[in-house]
Amino acid sequence: MTLANISLLKHALKEWAIAVSALETGKTIVLLRKGGIRESKFQPKYDRFWLYPTYEHQQPHLLKPEYATDVTPVESGWHPETVRIGSYAEISNVLTISDRQSVAALQPYHIWSEQMIRDRLKWKPQQPLTVLLLRVYRLLEPQTIVYQDAYGGCKSWIELVEPISTKQLTPVIDDRRYSRQVAEIMEL
Repeated sequence: MTLANISLLKHALKEWAIAVSALETGKTIVLLRKGGIRESKFQPKYDRFWLYPTYEHQQPHLLKPEYATDVTPVESGWHPETVRIGSYAEISNVLTISDRQSVAALQPYHIWSEQMIRDRLKWKPQQPLTVLLLRVYRLLEPQTIVYQDAYGGCKSWIELVEPISTKQLTPVIDDRRYSRQVAEIMEL
């Protein structure tokens, strides 16, 4: 199914707001996932979805310095009354890695600090990290949705109450730059 064949979409991937911002601005195409606390492991349940920004658990020390200053930690359980949905993503590649050297090779391509990587590898050590390479598109007019209790909790995937139209999307980075980054990462 191509983007042109989708008109309304409800699936959303919850991710730190700072990571969503980095994806929306083309600073990265990489997400590293292990899953939410309520999940046995992360599964790329959908290949196309909205990026839903979250704030809980964001900590400046878990990010590279250039991203850390843009994070304001919030209390556990805090969420905004409304959420800005500004981007859509398609998974182009899914990689699984378990060893520190492979993760270290990805260092120039993601936003997380060494401590975050160490912590992720130690948590549920029998499970590998899932690396998602995402082709991200911005909505020409971001949508503001009302927070729902169903969106809360430590889970990766949610269904938005109201679907959002995919008709007004523009790629964050051009095809050539995206393909070049994917090729560089796949060579690692």
